[in-house]
Amino acid sequence: MIRLKVSIDHVATVRQARRAAEPDPVQAAVLAELGGADGIAVHLRGDRRHIQDRDVEVLRRIVRTPFNLRMAPTQEMVRVALTLSPDQVTLVPERTEEVTTEGGVDAVLNSVHLRSSVKTLAEAGIEVSLFVDPELEQVKEAHKLGAAGVELNTAPWADSADDRAREGALRQVTDTARLARKLGLQVHAGHALTYLNVAPVAAIGEISELCIGHSIVARALLVGMERAVRDMTELLRAARRGRV
Repeated sequence: MIRLKVSIDHVATVRQARRAAEPDPVQAAVLAELGGADGIAVHLRGDRRHIQDRDVEVLRRIVRTPFNLRMAPTQEMVRVALTLSPDQVTLVPERTEEVTTEGGVDAVLNSVHLRSSVKTLAEAGIEVSLFVDPELEQVKEAHKLGAAGVELNTAPWADSADDRAREGALRQVTDTARLARKLGLQVHAGHALTYLNVAPVAAIGEISELCIGHSIVARALLVGMERAVRDMTELLRAARRGRV
């Protein structure tokens, strides 16, 4: 069984394009759960370019499945997380000039800073995961830092230019997932996953959860959120049964 966590950031992106009241990320989250989502994720960025503080406050009260707050490991965001007390926090890198998250957090280079954030959040009873590139040293460091899990960045695989590169990138994801599981970490994955490319990643047995946002929100614009989520969950189940 593999779980699907739906990121609803880009519902807020559409709303913020007009600084309007709709579409409402909270309504999107409810519909995603009705469609079978196993969790809801949002990234509260420092620049508040899409998800806003009020969104996370309301979502924390409304969401019935595990609620994941994706955030940079800054003092401001740690304070937000301690106040909000989400079920899970995923620590991600953040740059002002990026369009979306580019690459995983470097757990090796930033180990001292990350250790403090992980410790503070974990002591508050919040499950902490690190969004990392599929590299063995990153997984080992995440374990040393006391994280409960890792989310493997699948963009290098999804964006591979040819079959040979894609095969190598998928092998990296598989190898790091196996190491993470061996170390006792929860193993999640996500980034740049779509309805067309998700099956090979979903078929990796060590991965227990995928976090997918943009592709689901894009499909929801055409068929509705419930249907978009159902379509994705069916693909994940088929991949685990070896039928894709």
